[in-house]
Amino acid sequence: MRISTANLYSTSTTQLNNLQSALARTQMQLSTDRRLLTPADDPVASARALEVSQSQNINAQFATNRSSASSAMAHVESSLQNAGDLIQEIQTLAVSAGNGTMLQGDREKLATELEGRLADLLGVANTSDGAGGFLFSGYKTTTQPFTASADGATYQGDQGVRQLQVSDSRKVPLSASGSAIFEAIPTGNGVFQTKAADGNQGAAIISSGSIVDRSQFDSSKKYAIEFSVTADTPPVTTYSVYTTNPRAEVPNQQAIAYQEGKQIAFDGMALDIKGVPAQGDSFSVEPSQKESVFKTVTDLISTLRLPGDGSTGKAELTNKLNTAISNLQNAHDNVLTQQASVGAHMKELDYLSSAGDDLDIQYATTLDDLQGLDTVKAISDFSQQQLTLQAAQMTFKTMSGLSLFNVI
Repeated sequence: MRISTANLYSTSTTQLNNLQSALARTQMQLSTDRRLLTPADDPVASARALEVSQSQNINAQFATNRSSASSAMAHVESSLQNAGDLIQEIQTLAVSAGNGTMLQGDREKLATELEGRLADLLGVANTSDGAGGFLFSGYKTTTQPFTASADGATYQGDQGVRQLQVSDSRKVPLSASGSAIFEAIPTGNGVFQTKAADGNQGAAIISSGSIVDRSQFDSSKKYAIEFSVTADTPPVTTYSVYTTNPRAEVPNQQAIAYQEGKQIAFDGMALDIKGVPAQGDSFSVEPSQKESVFKTVTDLISTLRLPGDGSTGKAELTNKLNTAISNLQNAHDNVLTQQASVGAHMKELDYLSSAGDDLDIQYATTLDDLQGLDTVKAISDFSQQQLTLQAAQMTFKTMSGLSLFNVI
């Protein structure tokens, strides 16, 4: 078979180029440790690898979000802990103020100390988030949540709750609004509240009461317990219960003989009154309202500065202290509820982080299956291709050196 010189050079050059390209490709695979260098190598696997890579990147972003959320929640949890501790200290001071041996000067000192605690609590409510904003101002992060006022403090934020996406299907709140934490505090026992009327002349003290039959309780009604004392010797004290919106007699609750400490029950509620009421004294029983903890503390400070002299003054002081203590307990419970919610979300972030780590391992394994290189096989192929290229080069050298001139 005759082979022309031009054909020999053309065929050999093409073959050498092909062998060298294959060798270079294998070398590139070994250096990158990847089987797929371009989508043309395996279009289906390349498309699938792109999807998995995108999912892996999204999962990495969620991990960053979870880290940020955990840091923010830790800051909120610490602030709520401080708020709870301060409210407990205020409760302790309120309880100690009810000590019968305290003089007016002693209560004045407690009032001054409470003013400091109120300022501390306001400072906690205005805690910065460390990034130029505030923790408890809702969406209005750059607005200071609370400003001092005559009633304690005024909320300047909104009711928004900032959230962050921490997984494909889960968002977690980063905080709670200051209004929900410090203002939405139920008064009384959380269902209804009892109060002594201003101007009572007796020495009667009312309890906070409780619900004994929820089916009979009507949260829209307000009541008054009014006392009547005869001029007889000894005097006879009776009480009657009325609704005040509108005023109407409560059945079976009219002109009942008063016995100190005996339960007074009507419309699903039960309470008791101790002490000696005077003619015309009255007590209100109304559905629980929402009150700011700052107002509760401000009212407590004013209460401690009351004269508190005589049986009437002591009864007024005790009734108002009992109201403040009940409201403070509700405020503390509310802070604990918010703190528990933050803790639950932090625990959820731990679970999501663990699941995210497992998912990242799965993505890495899938990518390795799609793009990964069998190193042993690649090294073997590289050695074989290198040997083949060397053989082809030696053959071309030998073939190109053949000439009739060598035998003339």
